[in-house]
Amino acid sequence: MKAVTINQYGSASVLNYTDIEQPRIKPEQILVKVQASSVNPVDWKIRSGQLQLLTGYNFPLVLGFDVAGTVVEVGAGVTRFKAGDEIYAYLDSIPGGAYAEYAAVSERAACLLPNNMTYEQAAAVPLAATTALQSLRDLGLIQSGHQVLINGSSGGVGTFAVQIAKALGAEVTAVCSTKNLELMTSLGADHVIDYTNTDITQDTRQYDIILDAVGKQSFSSCQAILKPNGIYVDTLPMPDTLVQGCLTFFLPGKKAKLVIAQSNSKDLGFLKELIETGKMRSLIQQTYPLSEVAAAHTTSEQERVVGKLVITVSH
Repeated sequence: MKAVTINQYGSASVLNYTDIEQPRIKPEQILVKVQASSVNPVDWKIRSGQLQLLTGYNFPLVLGFDVAGTVVEVGAGVTRFKAGDEIYAYLDSIPGGAYAEYAAVSERAACLLPNNMTYEQAAAVPLAATTALQSLRDLGLIQSGHQVLINGSSGGVGTFAVQIAKALGAEVTAVCSTKNLELMTSLGADHVIDYTNTDITQDTRQYDIILDAVGKQSFSSCQAILKPNGIYVDTLPMPDTLVQGCLTFFLPGKKAKLVIAQSNSKDLGFLKELIETGKMRSLIQQTYPLSEVAAAHTTSEQERVVGKLVITVSH
């Protein structure tokens, strides 16, 4: 089958569009004919060697965590899916395996495709939207009526976070650049802040939750705009967040937390319901064929993507 692999860590040029053996599934897995995937920053961080303590040197590696496609085979222990089912999934093993014509997917990592989405639209969802959901619900302890600020609201995690926070009843302030202000309003944001001319740390409002989806702020810099029991959630393991997370864990008051998203079908099912009831949609800046994953990585690394970059797989 066709796949994109790496045989060493490095720039986007190490991505190879090549032929490899189709994966063999375990009893608890399904074999999926991949129709679409998407690029997440973790993909190029793995590719560049930033996570090599986790990914090791067992090359070649197939990257990619998001899958949308059709089940072609089910393992002996699988009960929730059958051949022909359309699914989307957040692959639960590092380094992924989605940049290929076929992927072995754990049953616990997959969910039926939202009935009002294409494969491309659905492929944008799993990792980014799961990260947003778990940040707000599990770490931020979001409640209806909460004041929520989302920094980096126009990116993959951010666009989903705005919509999820609104669906859960929060009052949402979205932080983005000038050109994306109207987009944030269209996604449901109650307030928008243009970071190019406003310092969000000087905001007059205080927030129950601050979700930093781009790692451009810090718990320390945002303390003044957090409510007394407010929670700062970071999507990147910044030194300040790690230190403050340890310190605030044992103390009352404001908290700093780091999200490490966990793949599970229950959360994909929750997101599917939001999508099917019109409360959430995916934003796709551009699509690329599987053979052009390197170009998609180069674009993603510029950190200016609005929504997601999607990879399409032809058979």
